[in-house]
Amino acid sequence: MILAYICAGWCAVILTLNFASMALMSRKCRARPRDMAPPADAPPVSIVRPLRGLEPFSEETLGATFDLDYPDYEIIFCVQSPSDPIIPLVERMIAAHPEREARLLVGDDYVSANPKLNNCVKGWEAARHAHVILADSNALPPRDYIQTMLAAFRARTAMTVSMPIGSRPAGFWAMVECAILNTFQARWQYGAEAIGAGFAQGKNMMWRREVLDRAGGIRALASEIAEDAASTKVIRAQRMDVRLVDMPFEQPLGRRTAREVYSRHVRWARLRRATFPAHYAPEFMNGSFAAIVLGAYAALQLEGSVAAVALTCGMIVFSMHGGEIWLARVCGFPLDWRTPFALIMRDLMLPVMFIDALIYDDFVWHGSAMTVSEAEETTG
Repeated sequence: MILAYICAGWCAVILTLNFASMALMSRKCRARPRDMAPPADAPPVSIVRPLRGLEPFSEETLGATFDLDYPDYEIIFCVQSPSDPIIPLVERMIAAHPEREARLLVGDDYVSANPKLNNCVKGWEAARHAHVILADSNALPPRDYIQTMLAAFRARTAMTVSMPIGSRPAGFWAMVECAILNTFQARWQYGAEAIGAGFAQGKNMMWRREVLDRAGGIRALASEIAEDAASTKVIRAQRMDVRLVDMPFEQPLGRRTAREVYSRHVRWARLRRATFPAHYAPEFMNGSFAAIVLGAYAALQLEGSVAAVALTCGMIVFSMHGGEIWLARVCGFPLDWRTPFALIMRDLMLPVMFIDALIYDDFVWHGSAMTVSEAEETTG
């Protein structure tokens, strides 16, 4: 009986934490017009965008970089290979926007097994300003992109971050990715920030440049497999903070396959396990799976009927997923009839990915097959 009460109590804790994170995120990113004005004393900003290959939304995501409502910024596109098919598109965009200070840098600086970091080195070293944004190629910056990131800075802030918010999903598996990114990972990131444990995420990161330069510059991020994990450790070592923007930015998804969604998120899980093992351990409680198991066991022991177990499981799923649907509506995230099924599929995948990331090390990154242990050998 004591174990049943412990399981019931722990189930209640999980539900409370989930609802608290939903409430917190609803306050931070309630849908509203993207029309924040630049500050009166707007500092110049450098935007570094590492690129590799053509993607379905490349023309839109890269083109939006030239159309920002900000008075003074430079754009630095970085490509590793001179034969990359993205180069003609970038050159055409630069030529079409002579009013913007934009450059394309080609070449590879090998500092770690992380291909994105290697691609960013030349851009960071060429950047001229005290605030530097590292933005992935598939992130879609809104017109108030720069001022939104600047607005999150405080005296002890080293970096501001926007997690990716999945948009324009085509097909069921893209909706599953929305269920992972939007109302799940994003709200837990806001929860971490709320308790003083904010961490970097590599999709959109604005650095206060002096902070990274004190640690040895961008090459210092080779100390970890993933540049965002290394960034978090560099910032915490200086007793500074990572803060999140109030309205996160889009990542257009298009069509996704089950294999693409699973592979991408299990790769991130393996990297989290390798870089922050103590933080990774509690992830087995993510989603509704652990709450259902705990609640079902407690109901079976305390009530002793199949009906009580079924009712408990149904209430847990309905309350958690109902809360996420409400959150998506408040924040303006994609919603349709597939959303409830995508949330269920996500919660079935999460425990499988957690175990997979514990057992296996291999993953594919930018077309290169490697293992976590192999990648760790190149760090430092």
